[in-house]
Amino acid sequence: MTQVTTLAELEALYGTPDPNSMAKVAQHITPEYAAWIEASRFVILSTVGSEGTDASPRGDDGPAVRIADETTLMMPDWRGNNRTDSLRNIVEDGRCSLMFIVSGKTNVMRANGRAVVSVDPDLLDSFARDGATRRHLPRSVIVMTIDEIYSQCARALIRAEVWTRDDADLPLPTPGDILKAQTRGAVDGATYDANWASRAQETMWSNPK
Repeated sequence: MTQVTTLAELEALYGTPDPNSMAKVAQHITPEYAAWIEASRFVILSTVGSEGTDASPRGDDGPAVRIADETTLMMPDWRGNNRTDSLRNIVEDGRCSLMFIVSGKTNVMRANGRAVVSVDPDLLDSFARDGATRRHLPRSVIVMTIDEIYSQCARALIRAEVWTRDDADLPLPTPGDILKAQTRGAVDGATYDANWASRAQETMWSNPK
């Protein structure tokens, strides 16, 4: 395999960036970028730590991220798989990126910066949700200070036909199938899949109490 091993080789291969791809970069959240952030219910959080890198999907039923000021973003950590990979990385390193995706739009927005994990009671309470039987709070909030924010070229989503095709009927292995295979049958995959929808609904925002 022939590899590119130096920055000089890489620059010779790709040339210089289009001037517009550099001009769109901002060091603070402009009104235009704020509109995209506030419309995005789904983001990808990327982090790095001593055990490697991690990319985690994050979603909400409204804006996934709150704009605190022109350089600060806040994202509640709602119930997920409880692995805490992203949170561990942030505690160790802090460097992170967010990719903002808006349903139906082929452009995405990207923000790079550093984050901390906050458990400030007032901040947690500001994200509270009223459930049917109790009030839900995130267990922590990721607070990110951005270094740069910019829009991403739409070609990737256009090539992938993300919003114009439907692969829901593809016969892919389910999470239960994967667990059954990984545990050599110790987990009953069919039962896991059958129970997942009700379990997810019960724990959509936090652990049951």
